[in-house]
Amino acid sequence: MVDDGAGWYRSAPLPVPMLGGAPCEIIVEGYDEDQRKDDFHEAIRTFLALDPSVLTAAAPSIFAYYRDFMSAVAGDDDTAWDVKIDGPGSVLDHVQLGREPIVTRDQHVYVSLECECDWEPEHGLQLVFRDGRTVTKVGPYDGHLT
Repeated sequence: MVDDGAGWYRSAPLPVPMLGGAPCEIIVEGYDEDQRKDDFHEAIRTFLALDPSVLTAAAPSIFAYYRDFMSAVAGDDDTAWDVKIDGPGSVLDHVQLGREPIVTRDQHVYVSLECECDWEPEHGLQLVFRDGRTVTKVGPYDGHLT
């Protein structure tokens, strides 16, 4: 990993099985001043070992975010929001997964993945994995971990 000059580290491109083996650059924030650096290493190892089933397991929550958003814009004359998704089984077809997971600590170490989604082009979708393992947040990208 190389310090990018902003106090963050950026890895060389690594294949991420959960993302279909797509190469990603992992960004690590707050590492130098952290007292438990091994937690970062463990969260990254765990995240890199995940397979696509973790996304399938999160699909009901992603679909709930889609439904909440569509309810909020119901009646809006802008047809850009008009995306029809039948259920959790097809919601991932409307998500473009990010390629720069950000690893940072807020008590636990979290991996945050900023994604694009067809129904919310402005704020997209944020998936947060606590300890690199479990999706604990699904919603618009706001940079918050919880």
